Amino acid sequence: MGPKGQHARTHDGRERPDRVIRACGSKRSIFVTLAGAFLVAAVLGWALAGHRDEFATALDAAPIWVLLLAAALQILALVSRSEAWHTSVVAAGGTVSRRTLLRAAGIGNLATVVNHQVATAARIAVLRRSAPDETPRVPALIAAEVPIISVEAALAAIASFTLVGPLGLPWWLPLVCLSVAALLFAGLRRLAGSKKRECWKGLAVLRSLRGRNRLVALVLVAVFSQILRNWLMLHAVGVDASLFDATAVLIAMVTLSQLPVGPSVGAAAVVLILGTNGVAATAAAGVLLTATGVAGALCFATWAALDRFHPHVPRIPAPEPVAPEPAR
Repeated sequence: MGPKGQHARTHDGRERPDRVIRACGSKRSIFVTLAGAFLVAAVLGWALAGHRDEFATALDAAPIWVLLLAAALQILALVSRSEAWHTSVVAAGGTVSRRTLLRAAGIGNLATVVNHQVATAARIAVLRRSAPDETPRVPALIAAEVPIISVEAALAAIASFTLVGPLGLPWWLPLVCLSVAALLFAGLRRLAGSKKRECWKGLAVLRSLRGRNRLVALVLVAVFSQILRNWLMLHAVGVDASLFDATAVLIAMVTLSQLPVGPSVGAAAVVLILGTNGVAATAAAGVLLTATGVAGALCFATWAALDRFHPHVPRIPAPEPVAPEPAR
């Protein structure tokens, strides 16, 4: 497409069809997300009918310091995952600074309230707008998310045995998930060395042992922060849950977040996994997980906005070293 094809409007002032299609698609996505969130909220409301007092009591049971700690753990998880993204983007040939990328991630992560795909698109859009000359092209940036997602998928496959009991799944399913994750990771490593397409540059971090280890370590910090946050919230409302239960809740949350259910994902995931322990308490834990998650994302985004618009204080240049006088 030539330069003229990039304009939003034609010569007669009408909007180009491709932009109209994208705008309609965006409106349709928002409508589907709102409809999904309303449907899930309606189902949860029906399940909580007759348990309103228990639900309110469970919400009030969580101490304020636990809520603050849960929000801090959410910030730690977001920052760790953003650091992993920076590692992947730099390996793909980007020269963007860590600070610039963290700002883009902080603002884009607000879209996680909708779902993870929208958040990924938002992060990439903000980063390309902030540093177009220091970042790879959009296909490579999209592919740079794949190594992180593959590590998360491998961890989920390893921990998928936690879903066998709550969901009544067959015992051999975790073995199948682990085998698929291993094959997927091996395939990505082969593609990482390919130079046929621009997008494969985003997988370059998988070629380096140091890059892979750093990526895995950062993703582990993010994942364990989320597991600990789930465990704290469950115990705060009176649900006797183990770390395995908290891990199962995280897997359910990540899975359901791929669907257009909006902010209802937290309550839906906890009720799905631990609803037999009491719908009111588990729904309250899910609501608090969503609230503290949004609070953490807002804190990260606030820092990103302040850092973007706050003027930098110029540094005083260091005095140049004086060359020694030649001996006479």
